Amino acid sequence: MARETLINFIQSNTPGSSAAVVDIADNFQERFLSKNEYFLKAGRVSDEYLFLEEGCLRAFTHDTNGDEVTTYFYSKGRYVFEVSSLFMRTSSTESIQALTDCRGYSITFEQLNRLFHSSPEFREFGRMMLVKAFAAFKQRTLELINKSAEERYENLINTNKEVFQYAQLKHIASYLGVTDTSLSRIRREFAKKH
Repeated sequence: MARETLINFIQSNTPGSSAAVVDIADNFQERFLSKNEYFLKAGRVSDEYLFLEEGCLRAFTHDTNGDEVTTYFYSKGRYVFEVSSLFMRTSSTESIQALTDCRGYSITFEQLNRLFHSSPEFREFGRMMLVKAFAAFKQRTLELINKSAEERYENLINTNKEVFQYAQLKHIASYLGVTDTSLSRIRREFAKKH
């Protein structure tokens, strides 16, 4: 079954019946992104929610000096959306770009709203996704305050290791909040310990 991974993902995040989960999955369309293609460009309003089955994407913004700062990495099995832009219908300040060829399943904002109003199971799924997105955001914010760069590096390895296969080191460094030179030192020290 082509949508099996999507169905399993929805099932693991909602208490709905198998039939309800399949009905939800039927609203998603297969979506492909080529390497370097944008899922979302800054300045545009997000209109898609994507479950990523294969590949890796990077979210980034620009700091006050105009330098790119990576804000998140999405790897397979994760959902991809810019929550503020999607739900508040505002222009995104982030871009989301494919680091590899990607395949997944997407649903539009209009379809999301229709399901929210018609499906209690989807409302529960949506609630769970928003709670998880908020918790991840909060954890990331706190890590930048109360974890060392070395601890953040180790956490990224433990939670999203495939990023290291696809992302440029400068993108990983900006995500961790360190310079390229500091990342090189952290990597050397980590390798010695492990």
